[in-house]
Amino acid sequence: MTQRIAQTQRTAQAVEFTTVLETIGSSTIARLPQAASACLPSRGQVAVRGSVAGHDFRTVLEPDGARGHWLRVDEQLQHSAGIGIGDHVAFAIEVVRDWPEPDVPGDLAAALSQASATIQTMWTDITPMARWEWVRWVNATANPATRRRRVEVTISKMTNGKRRPCCFDLSACTDPTVSKSGKLLGSA
Repeated sequence: MTQRIAQTQRTAQAVEFTTVLETIGSSTIARLPQAASACLPSRGQVAVRGSVAGHDFRTVLEPDGARGHWLRVDEQLQHSAGIGIGDHVAFAIEVVRDWPEPDVPGDLAAALSQASATIQTMWTDITPMARWEWVRWVNATANPATRRRRVEVTISKMTNGKRRPCCFDLSACTDPTVSKSGKLLGSA
């Protein structure tokens, strides 16, 4: 795996690296080499824009729980870039201030749509980064009962004025399938 750092004209760091696409559960991911992760401003999630094989994307890098990062490479990007599992792929990424909107899971979206106008307004007023944190917290469990409770607690906390979830490790991998596989930390 190679990695190169270059300065762009806007003085933001561009990080270039090559890594192998792999599958964990039903996700295709690209792990950032440690040197590339070390260039990022946070051990937690980081919003980036990037390119692979001439195709641009915007995403949020996920932490691996061991001071590194990974990114999900969806089927659309794989198809358009002509890349697949097992390929050595060159990426270029740049940290951005403006976070993309998260994909809000159906159960959380339904609860938000049924919540008071105050909660709905708060949801639109908080930053996209804060919305990502709520979504990550809800998605961080595979247990249906725990997940239902987290959706309920999200609405309850927001009712009490909380704009972000608390008490979870922002630098941990919160994708249950990926984190429980042990593959991010080198064990299988």
